[in-house]
This record gives sequence, structure tokens and C-alpha cells, in this order.
Amino acid sequence: MLAVSHALGPLFLLILTGVVLRLLRFPDPPFWASAERFIYFLLFPAMLVSTLATADFSQVAFTGMISLLTTLLLLLAAALWLLRHRLEPDSASFSSLFQGALRFNTYVGLAGAAALYGDAGITAAAVAIAVMVPLVNILCVLMFVASDNHGAAGLWRALKALTRNPLLLACAAGIALNLSGIGLPGWSQDTLALAGRAALPLGLIAVGVALQPKALRGTGNTFWYACLIKFGVLPLLALLGGKLLGLGSVELGVVVLFAALPTATSAYILARQMGGNAPLMAAIITGQTLLAMALLPLWITLLNMLP
Repeated sequence: MLAVSHALGPLFLLILTGVVLRLLRFPDPPFWASAERFIYFLLFPAMLVSTLATADFSQVAFTGMISLLTTLLLLLAAALWLLRHRLEPDSASFSSLFQGALRFNTYVGLAGAAALYGDAGITAAAVAIAVMVPLVNILCVLMFVASDNHGAAGLWRALKALTRNPLLLACAAGIALNLSGIGLPGWSQDTLALAGRAALPLGLIAVGVALQPKALRGTGNTFWYACLIKFGVLPLLALLGGKLLGLGSVELGVVVLFAALPTATSAYILARQMGGNAPLMAAIITGQTLLAMALLPLWITLLNMLP
């Protein structure tokens, strides 16, 4: 437990640093709006390209890991949809529950994989991101459309935006450079690596800045359903499924880590754009991020204790 806390503790301290900076309003809010775009469109893609273009894919067996994550997400989405009227009869609030259960914070996931498993963890996490980002986005948009919150026009606009997603484009470019044998010639490798090193600390601070503690007031059952699924049901299924499939330690660790990641802050934007319950979404994002600081180390410690 102590070793896991030492690995993940600095990540959470950076998130809390962001919370403090938000309260102090330093730097001013316009700075962080620009910083988030800078991280999302430049620094984080640079890290993904640098990682995937030079990765030794023989370090990690991806097939079982990706298959398990994909299966879990599809089954969870189907179960939530079938139980939607029992869990949350209001469609706008159900959309926040759905996103809170499925979406994951890529900054926390990649930083956690790096801290726990080194280069192999970064490679496994980057490949997981390449698969999970489009799948989760498509499932969430389909859910909004099926709930009749925004119609087919919203689906088409969202899918077009997905094709321009900088994380997906970076993953595709990195994998293509690796498989083609081109790699990162000349100074490009060191340049992208240097830019990528700034992505995780700044990204984690930005996660803290984006949290809205006031949104936690008056949260109801839907908030707790989302947290129970995220930190209880999903990582437990990931752990059991990974053991049954015989995943290696790195693959299993990344699967459990990604299953228990807090919801991405981008879920709030989608909730506002497509008629969801944005205040509830803000509460779920904030609450899950804070809960993750205590519960993620517990899951990884439990994983390490198993034979």
C-alpha cells in the first residue's frame, strides 16, 4: 500500500494544486482556458506520438487487454440503457450517470500507468486510449441521440468532431510511424519527448482547476450510482475478467486502473452541448476525482496482493 501511495500520491497532489490555484484565482481563469487547449492540442498529442512511435510493442500483449476493456464498456453501456428507467427516469440526469460510468480521465490514466509500470505501462495505456476514446465517445453520443435529446444532427456533428480528435490523430500517427519502421528520425524524437514531459504535470493541474467543489452540494442517488459503478462494479469485473484471461501484470494493472479512473472533465462540455444535466455532471466529475485519490490506491494494492 505504501509503495502504491508513493507512486500515485504525487499525481493527486498535482490535482489538489490545481484546486488551490482555482480558489486563489492564480493565474486568472482565461489563462487556464488557453492552457487546457494547449495541453489537449499540442502537449498531450506530442507525448502519445513520442510514446507510440518508439514503443517496443513486444513488451505488452495487447489483445487480451483491449478485448476485455472493449467488452466491459459495451456490456456496461447495454446494462445501463436497459436499466435506465429504474436508475434515473429523467433522461437528462441519466445521461450524466451514463457518462459518469463510462468516461475516463486520460491524464490520470496515463500518469498512473507511467508511475506504476514505467515505459511498458505508458505503452499499454496509450494503446488503451487509442481504442477506448472513440468507443466511449460513440457510445455516449448514441446514448444522447437514443434519448432524443439532440437528434441525428447531433450524432453527425459529434462523429465529425471525433475524426478531428487530437488524441486519436496522435495515436494513429504514432502507431503508423512505429509499424512502418520510420519511427521518429533526427531531432523529432527528442523534441516530441521534451514536449510530452510537460503534458502530464500540466494536465493534472488543469484537472484540479476544472473541478467544481460547489457542485457537490445536494447530490442525490444518481451521483452515488455513478460512483458505485466507477469504483466498485467496473474495476471488480475488470479484475475478475483479467484473471480469467490470464493477463500479465502490466496488462491487468492497466485494465484495472482504467476501469477505476474518474470521469473526464470533457463530459461536462458534452452534457451542456447535447441537453444533459450539466450541474449533475459537474458534481460527478468533481466527486469521482476526489474519491479516486483514496480508492485508486486501494484497487492497485488489492491487485498486487493477489497471486
